[in-house]
Amino acid sequence: ALTIQGAENITWFQSSEKVRRGFCAKCGASLFFDPLDKDKHDWIGVSMGAFDTPTRTELSLHMFVAEKGDYYEISDGLPQNQH
Repeated sequence: ALTIQGAENITWFQSSEKVRRGFCAKCGASLFFDPLDKDKHDWIGVSMGAFDTPTRTELSLHMFVAEKGDYYEISDGLPQNQH
């Protein structure tokens, strides 16, 4: 089982009716994107830049692409969720 340590160092803000975001209480770094409707969403977004070591993680999809900057081009063939 995965053990998470240091939860006392996370500050949560509910940024909308649908999601809360977790930040490091010490430096303010964005760490988590957590949808509140657990019946609809069984995942939590983790800011991969928070890891110091290689994660061997692979992308599975792109989210919120309708809101991406016009300077980004997504051409890797992965699914793109507009919202």
